[in-house]
Amino acid sequence: MKVTTHHRLGVLALASALTLTGCMSSGSSDEGEEGEGPITIGISLPLTGDFSEPGKGVQRGYEAWADYVNDNGGLLGRDVELTILDDQSNADRVASDYEKLINQDGVDLVFGPFSTRLVVPAAQVAKDYGFLFVEPAGAAEEVFTQGFDNLFYAAPAVADDHYNYLADAIEALPEAERPKTAAYAAMDDPFAMGTAYGLKTRLEEMGVETVVDEVYPPNTTDFGSIAAKIADSKADVVVGGTQYQDAVNMIVSLRQLDYQPKMAAFSTAPTNPEFPEAIGDETEGILSPTGYTPEADYPTNAEFVEYYTEREGTPPAEDEANAWTTGQVVAAAVEAVGCADPDPECQQQLIDWLRDNEVDTVVGPLTWDAEGRPEGAHLIQQYVDGEIRIVLPEDAAEADLILEKPEW
Repeated sequence: MKVTTHHRLGVLALASALTLTGCMSSGSSDEGEEGEGPITIGISLPLTGDFSEPGKGVQRGYEAWADYVNDNGGLLGRDVELTILDDQSNADRVASDYEKLINQDGVDLVFGPFSTRLVVPAAQVAKDYGFLFVEPAGAAEEVFTQGFDNLFYAAPAVADDHYNYLADAIEALPEAERPKTAAYAAMDDPFAMGTAYGLKTRLEEMGVETVVDEVYPPNTTDFGSIAAKIADSKADVVVGGTQYQDAVNMIVSLRQLDYQPKMAAFSTAPTNPEFPEAIGDETEGILSPTGYTPEADYPTNAEFVEYYTEREGTPPAEDEANAWTTGQVVAAAVEAVGCADPDPECQQQLIDWLRDNEVDTVVGPLTWDAEGRPEGAHLIQQYVDGEIRIVLPEDAAEADLILEKPEW
């Protein structure tokens, strides 16, 4: 499946583009003049297969960003045109997709796919051809230990650190009030396992006993046996290292067994707008880390939310925001350096600029270490009175943390 999106909207003032796309540098040049043709950007996404739900969210974010840029002057005075391929959630397919985009389609730039499992092979292809590689959803530690000197993760924190604020809050409790036992169930996926085991490490350091530790294949749909082990353990805390559908299925199975944890945390799924309906609106007290909230007061976020909501009819979620952020990061480098083409010298200049500069984005200001790890932290969200709200850290909280989850 191939989805080619052509964005050919009106060209407005370049100054507007600099402001509205979050390109805060004043170092752009006159190299990109109107009439040179569009800047082409190649992308492969899991539009079918295991990661299709978040993959489609990333697609919406990328396409909205491209329309927005073209509405407001383009990059270097040129329109942006996306070519999006479906990698079918397959690591071999994603590598061949980027080979095609670079070799056959001759794209000027590339954006990354969704999920650590797909980011690693895609980043290797980009590195082989000397391309800048900014990605929205490869947060597991293995992404940053491959020697990629061209990679930047466009989000606030890596997977192992997603629950740091929650762990800090639990550690701050009097010892008698901390949970005593915890159960973990994680998809066999580097990101999902990273989030769950990052929290596991912190809780075990506090003396919280691990009573269940299960890893399941990505295509698992029947969670009866895993749910039974968790329910039988009567663990105080249940932690799901999950994507979307697996979290929904796991929660439904746990509820059927009338398991009532004091704390329940699941990565990714609770931030999805369809989550409450999928589990029957029994969401109160469920926790999840997130790198994004539409209510954040970062300089470009309000305009992003307004534009995206008018376009799609609903506010953006985290996947859409991370895709938009990827566009902002690349655009900042392009405008600062003054080039956007596959020439190795141009690509290296873009990489070097991002190594040395901070970029203002809808998820906050981003900087990176030498391996491409963002140097920030994730927020913690929780369903409070039926709405998902930021509860940690306290200085960003929209509601108070519920320490003991109501029954579901």
